[in-house]
Amino acid sequence: MLTFGETMVALRGSGPLRLGGTMRVSVAGAESNVAIGLARLGHRVRWTGAVGADEAGELVLRTLRAEGVEVSGATVDPDAPTGLLLFEPRLPELTRVHYYRAGSAGSRPSAAAVERAFAAAPPRVLHLTGITPALGPAARASAGLALDLARRHTALVCLDVNFRARLWSAAEAADVLRDWLPFVDVLIASEDELPLCLPATGRHSEGPPPTRLLAAGVREVVVTHGADGATAYTGDGGPRHQPAVPVRAVDPVGAGDAFVAGYLSALLDGADVSGRLARAVTTGAFAAASPGDWEGAPTRAELDLLAAPPGTVVR
Repeated sequence: MLTFGETMVALRGSGPLRLGGTMRVSVAGAESNVAIGLARLGHRVRWTGAVGADEAGELVLRTLRAEGVEVSGATVDPDAPTGLLLFEPRLPELTRVHYYRAGSAGSRPSAAAVERAFAAAPPRVLHLTGITPALGPAARASAGLALDLARRHTALVCLDVNFRARLWSAAEAADVLRDWLPFVDVLIASEDELPLCLPATGRHSEGPPPTRLLAAGVREVVVTHGADGATAYTGDGGPRHQPAVPVRAVDPVGAGDAFVAGYLSALLDGADVSGRLARAVTTGAFAAASPGDWEGAPTRAELDLLAAPPGTVVR
C-alpha cells in the first residue's frame, strides 16, 4: 500500500488565535492520516512526499516512523520548508483551518521520488487525494505520474476527492479530477464533491452521479454522508448503505481519512463491499470521538470497543 501527498506540522489552538494561548504540536496530512490508520490495523504501508530540511520535517518523519509507516521513499528538500497548518476552534461546532503551505517542500515533490517508490516495490494499492494536485504544478505532475505508474503496475487506485476551496477553485479541481477519472478504481467523495469528477459531456453525461461515474469506468463509488453514514455503488447489484456508528463527537477533523483507512483495510483483507463499509464507519467513528487528525485511529484489536455499553471500563 502506497500513499503520496503532503504532511505538515499541525498546531492546534485552544481558542481564537488572535487571543494567543497555548497550542498543541502534532502533524497532519490526509494521505499520512490514511497511512497511519492502515498501519494501526496491521497493514504494511508506505508514505512518500517531501519535507523540509528542518525540525518540522524531522517531526513529520519521526511521527510516521513511530506509527509504523515506511518513509524511506520520502524526500528532504534543503531549499523549502515543511508546511504548517493551524487549527482554530472558533465555536463548539466550528473549527477554522489556516494553511501555510505555499512554496513548501510538500508543494514541490520530486517526480523521481515517485518513480523510486514504484521501482522499489510496486504497491497493491495507491491512495491519492484531490489535495495534492491543488498544491501546485510540481505536485500535480508528480501525482499524475503516480497514476500512470499505478496503471503500468496494475495497482488499484483509490482517490478521495477531498476538495479544499482554499487551495483551488471548483473549476480548477474539475479540470484535473475529470482527467484522472480513467485511472481511478475506487472513488470516495461526499455528495457535493461528486460533480467535480463527472464527465462534462458525452455518453456518460446523464443519470445519477454514481451511475455516471460507474459508466465512466470507476469500479466502486463510495459516497459519504457524514453523520448519516455512507453508500457504496458498484456494477454488481444495487447500492449498499451503512449507517454511521453513533458516538459523542469530539473532533470531526480526520474522520474522513479514518473512514478511507477502514475501507481500504477491509478491501486489502478481502472483505465484500458491506464489510468494507462497516469497518469504514467504525474507524471514522473512532476518529470523530477523539481529538486530533489521526491520534484516535484504532488498532485491529480495538475495532469492537464501540459496541461496549457506555461507562464500560476494560480491566
